[in-house]
Amino acid sequence: MAEARNCPTCGSMFNYTGLREVCPTCAQTEETMYENVYKFLRRRENRAANIDRIVEVTGVTQELLHKWVRKGRLQPALFPNLGYPCDRCGALTSTGKICDKCTEEIQADLQTFDAATELREAIKAQDRGTYYARKERG
Repeated sequence: MAEARNCPTCGSMFNYTGLREVCPTCAQTEETMYENVYKFLRRRENRAANIDRIVEVTGVTQELLHKWVRKGRLQPALFPNLGYPCDRCGALTSTGKICDKCTEEIQADLQTFDAATELREAIKAQDRGTYYARKERG
């Protein structure tokens, strides 16, 4: 079911069907820009171009480049200097929402938290000693 939305690029109204986030006119413009970028990157001497160089030569915005890398249209395996910013620190990454460094930091923090939780539980268990009553035989 289509839903009426404003295009984030040009502001015009369009029917959003879940396939594209922009209106058909802007989608066609983006597709033309993508073809220009892809032609530029396909040349052997340009495969190692960084994002700033691609923006300078083709005129495409960094946001569009990041969007295409996120969606898998431009693959970092083929073009090693492409990526998109990490949601946590802003460093370039090519997989997931956060970079490898942030992933390691979060995992280390989780391990520290788990260790602290286990220590608290061990201390509580130790303080909660069980006492057994002994029956005297008479």
